[in-house]
Amino acid sequence: MATAEVINMPNPAAMVPPESCMIAAEDLWKTYDMGSEQQVHALRGVNLRIQRNEYVAIMGPSGSGKSTLMNVLGCLDVPDGGTYELAGENVGKLSDDQLAAIRNKHIGFVFQTFNLLSRLNAVENVQLAERLAGKPGKTSHARDLLSEVGLGQRLNHLPRQLSGGEAQRVSIAVALANDPDLLLADELTGELDTATAAKVMDVLRGAWERRHLTILLVTHNRDLAAQADHRLRLLDGIVKAA
Repeated sequence: MATAEVINMPNPAAMVPPESCMIAAEDLWKTYDMGSEQQVHALRGVNLRIQRNEYVAIMGPSGSGKSTLMNVLGCLDVPDGGTYELAGENVGKLSDDQLAAIRNKHIGFVFQTFNLLSRLNAVENVQLAERLAGKPGKTSHARDLLSEVGLGQRLNHLPRQLSGGEAQRVSIAVALANDPDLLLADELTGELDTATAAKVMDVLRGAWERRHLTILLVTHNRDLAAQADHRLRLLDGIVKAA
């Protein structure tokens, strides 16, 4: 079985990623200029392949570059150097509009903060996500997604009327609204208690199993990372095998 792989830099001919790759990153760099001739290298030559339908956790302490890597892999930012192929398409040098199109086509996001619109109920939040992805935003489909994450009885509740775990499950339904190939989850249980976090992780794994997604979970929590099929570690901007 193919697994997530931290790759070295062999000859270029050997670097053509197989069709099974969802993520193929080679020598990714991201540097931030902090002024006064000070630079922070958030990513330092990341080499990584993640196969389609894999569930991978990337661990690392605060400041290790996890959020930067998530932003680059999620096409929210572009690297300063290196190449990045997502689902076989080189996305490292695309324009902002092209990156937005790639996100709408391929990627769903779940963040630690739920990112729900407070004035919209659960169904409406999912419908909005569908419309932003260029889909019809049918009420029936939004209801189906919320039922999939165990919220069939909370469809018309506003975010303030939901518990933290319920709000995060709505966020997962929102992330699934564009039927993504890749789901990026960034510290999605950071604001939840242990029991609630376990339920949210069960929902995430259920979506992976039913939909054959590729999931990349970014976390500093070893117990959560252990639920993924494969684990990698990010330290000082470099990805290593866990």
